[in-house]
Amino acid sequence: QVQLVESGGGLVQAGGSLRLSCAASGLPFSRHAMGWFRQAPGKEREFVAAINWSGDRTYYTDSVKGRCTISRDNARNTVYLQMNSLKPEDTAVYYCAAGKQLVVLTGTTALYDYWGQGTQVTVSS
Repeated sequence: QVQLVESGGGLVQAGGSLRLSCAASGLPFSRHAMGWFRQAPGKEREFVAAINWSGDRTYYTDSVKGRCTISRDNARNTVYLQMNSLKPEDTAVYYCAAGKQLVVLTGTTALYDYWGQGTQVTVSS
């Protein structure tokens, strides 16, 4: 049974930082690209960042470039999202997802097989 469990969300003031983690089990983690998505209330789920299987290629949506860094530790079956200079518009539930292939550097949700339950990030102004 595949499980993706996010953690690290919380309440932070604008300009602050958070590091999200996603621990994976039940799948060959190092054979999957990984991604982070988010969904704000009343809005559709949107892509945030993706990383290939080895961690040497990443891709970000424009709104988080320069503020967020996706990384992974294949020995720990974990993917991270470091978020800095947070803004109120970053408030959302953040989800990690496992890509269907080694390299998925896109926000196309159909290219992701498995999803976590999400972790809430709230940025106050």
